[in-house]
Amino acid sequence: MFIVTRSPAGFRNVSFVYSGDLSSFFLWCLFILSLVQNNVITGVYPASPSSWLFVVIAILATMYTRSDPSMGLIAKIQEHLPVSDSLSIQCRTVVSAVLFSTLLWFSLIFTMRLCLKQLLSYHGWMFEQHGKVSNTTKIWAAMVRIFSGRQPLLYSYQGSLPNLPVPTVKDTVKRYLESARPLMSDSEYERMTTLAKEFESSLGNRLQWYLKLKAMWASNYVSDWWEEYVYLRGRGPLMVNSNYYGMDFLYVTPTPIQAARAGNTLHACLLYRRKLNREEIKPSRVPVLNVPLCAAQCERIFNTTRIPGEETDSLIHWQDSEYVAVFHRGRYFRLWLYHAGRMLSPREIEQQIQRIMDDPSPPVPGEAKLAALTAGDRIPWAQARKEFFSSGVNKRSLDCIEKAAFFVALDDDEQGMRGDDPAGNLDHAFQSKFVHHLIANRINSLLHNAPIMAHVWEYVMTTDSFQLGYTEEGHCKGDVASSLPPPTRLTWDIPAECQERIERSLAVAQALADDVDFHVLPIQEFGKGAIKKCKISPDAFIQIGLQLAYYRNRGTFSLTYEASMTRLFREGRTETVRSCTSESCAFIRALEGGESKEVCRRLFRTAAEKHQHLYKMAMTGGGIDRHLFCLYLVSKYLGEESPFLKEVLSETWNLSTSQTPLQQVELFDFVNHPEYTTCGGGFGPVADDGYGVSYIIIGENMINLHISCKHSCPQTVSTFFHYHNCLATLTIIQTLSNHPGHLSNALVATQKALVTTIF
Repeated sequence: MFIVTRSPAGFRNVSFVYSGDLSSFFLWCLFILSLVQNNVITGVYPASPSSWLFVVIAILATMYTRSDPSMGLIAKIQEHLPVSDSLSIQCRTVVSAVLFSTLLWFSLIFTMRLCLKQLLSYHGWMFEQHGKVSNTTKIWAAMVRIFSGRQPLLYSYQGSLPNLPVPTVKDTVKRYLESARPLMSDSEYERMTTLAKEFESSLGNRLQWYLKLKAMWASNYVSDWWEEYVYLRGRGPLMVNSNYYGMDFLYVTPTPIQAARAGNTLHACLLYRRKLNREEIKPSRVPVLNVPLCAAQCERIFNTTRIPGEETDSLIHWQDSEYVAVFHRGRYFRLWLYHAGRMLSPREIEQQIQRIMDDPSPPVPGEAKLAALTAGDRIPWAQARKEFFSSGVNKRSLDCIEKAAFFVALDDDEQGMRGDDPAGNLDHAFQSKFVHHLIANRINSLLHNAPIMAHVWEYVMTTDSFQLGYTEEGHCKGDVASSLPPPTRLTWDIPAECQERIERSLAVAQALADDVDFHVLPIQEFGKGAIKKCKISPDAFIQIGLQLAYYRNRGTFSLTYEASMTRLFREGRTETVRSCTSESCAFIRALEGGESKEVCRRLFRTAAEKHQHLYKMAMTGGGIDRHLFCLYLVSKYLGEESPFLKEVLSETWNLSTSQTPLQQVELFDFVNHPEYTTCGGGFGPVADDGYGVSYIIIGENMINLHISCKHSCPQTVSTFFHYHNCLATLTIIQTLSNHPGHLSNALVATQKALVTTIF
C-alpha cells in the first residue's frame, strides 16, 4: 500500500485483474505476448533464441561438406520420420538435420545451465580476505562470466541458481551451542549440551533424513514452510507484529500539492510494474563479482493479496490489474490507471486524485473504520469476511480492493522532518501513519521481504523527483485528456453487527498501537567511510555497538536476531545471524571493566571478524535457525517430541535487528544532492520486553536508526536505548582511534546525536 500525505512521507505495500473494454483487451493481449516472449528468452538462457538458428545453419553447412557431425543420428532420425510422397529425400534430410540441431541446442543449454549452477554453488570467494583474491576465485569468476550469457532478464538466472543445502545435524548443533554459550550459566549450558547431544545421536538423524528427502524435490527446503508457518498461520495482528514500513526523503518535499505527489508516485509505480512485467529490471547481484541473486519474490510485488482464514491465510496473485484502490477520509474509490489502451500520465492521475479529494460525500456507517478488521486478530477478520463480505455489494467492493494493483491512502495530516522539533516530528510520522492510521484506514495484507519493496521504493522516489519532476507551481507535468471517466466510489452495506465487530478489532489494534514506543534519528557526518578507515565491516561495527548499548541499558546480554539473506540460492529468503557471540561479550566485558585500549581494540577486531564469519555462513546456507525450524516441523508431522527443539524454538529474541540495504546507489547523488536522502524503514519489536532496531547506511557519511519497543515494559524506552547506542558508538570510535584527531568528524557527529537524543 502506498500512503500519500499532504507532505508525503512513505509507503506500505499491499499488492493486488484484468477487466474492461476493447482497449483493455488489446492491452491484455500485448501483456500475454510479452509474457510468452520473456518465458521463451528466460527458458533458453544463457543461450538466446537466435542461437538456435546458428546451430541449425552450422549443422547444415557441415553436411553440405559431406561430413556427418551427428555420427549417424541424423540418418536414424530420418528413418523414423513418417513416409510422405510430398517430401523428397533431400527435404527429409533437412528436416532430420533441423530436429538434430534442435536436440543439440537444448543439450548445450542444459549443459551450460548445469555448469553455471555448479559454478554458483562455489562460495569460497566470500570467505577470502578483503582485497585479496585467490587464483581459484579469479578463474571461477572468469568461468561465471563465460557461462552467464549476455543481457539477462530479471528471471534469467532462476533455473541456474543452486538449491539451498541442508547442513548436517552435527554442524548445526555445534553452531547452536556455540551461540548459546555467552547467554547461559555453566549449569544451564551443561544441561542444554546434554539435550543437544541426545537429539543429535537419536531423533535428529531421523528428522534429517526426511528433510533431505524434501530437499531433493523442493526448490528450497525452507521457504514454503517459512512463509506458511511464520507468516500465513500467524493468528495475531499483522500490524507491528509482521508489517514493516518505509519512509520518504528526509529533507525534501518535492511538491506541496498532495494530489501532484500522488500522481507522480502512482505513475512511477506503474513504470516499475511495466519494467517488472517485461523483465527489464536488471537481476540483483552481489557487487564486484556480479553473482546473481534470486528474484522469485519480485513476482508478487503487485496484483497480490492475502486472504484471511480461520486456520491459515492464503495468497492470491493475478497476472495484471489496471486500477488502484484509493482511501480518502473514510471512503474507498476505484481509480483506473489506463484509458484508451494507454497508461495515464502523471498529470492525469493528479487530476483524478484531486477529484477524489474534492468529493464531498461522507462515508456510510461502518465504512470509515472498515479496514480495522484487517488490523486485528486474523480469526475474527476471517469470520467477518465469510459472514458479511461473501455476497452482494460488500463482496463486489472488497473484490475490487483485493484485485487492485495496489492500495493507496490519502492522509490529511502533514508528516516529515520539519519544524522546531524535527526528530519529534519524525517519530510522530511513524506513530500516526505507520501505526495509528493503519488500524483505522489501512488494508493490512501481504508483506514481502523488505529489501524487495525497498528496491521498488528507491525507484519510485528517484523517478518522482529526478525524472518526472513538477512544474513551477508544483503540479505534475503533461496534458490531460478531457474524456477521462471519474473515479468510482465503492459502496457498502455494513450491518450493525458487523460494525460492532469492526469496533472490537479496532480496540485490539488500538491497544497494540498505543503500546508501541518508537524513535528514529539520522546520524550525520558519520558512516561507513569513517568505519572503513578502521578496516572494520560497517555492519559488524553497528551490531557490536547495539550489543554494547543493550548491555548498558539492561545490564545483561541478549539473544540477538540479525536478518541475513539467502538469495544466493533459488527461492532463498532470509536466515538468522546470532549476533551476540562469546567474542562480542568478551569485548564488552573488557571495555566496561576498564581494560587498556590495546586489549579492547584487539578484542573488538576479533568480535567483528567473528560476526562477519557468521554472516557469511548464514548467506551461504550454513545458518542455524532455519535448519532447526524445519527439523522441528518434521518432528511435529511425525508426532515426535524433542525437548531440545522445543526449547530452542521457544527462545525469545529480545534484540531483533536488520539492515535495510541501499541497493540502487546509482539512482542517488549524495555528493551533489545530499538533501535527497531516504530515511529507510523499520519494524516493531519481536518481544514484549525487547527492541526492534532497523538501520540503513547511506553513502559514506550517514546512518539512520529506527528503534522500537513497548511502553508496557518499564525496562524498554526507545530514546533511552538510542542514547545508549550513541554512547556505545562514541566509545567504540574512541577505542579504535589510533591517535588524537583520528575520526574526529565521527566523534562530533555522534556527540551531536547524543545531544539531540537527550534534549
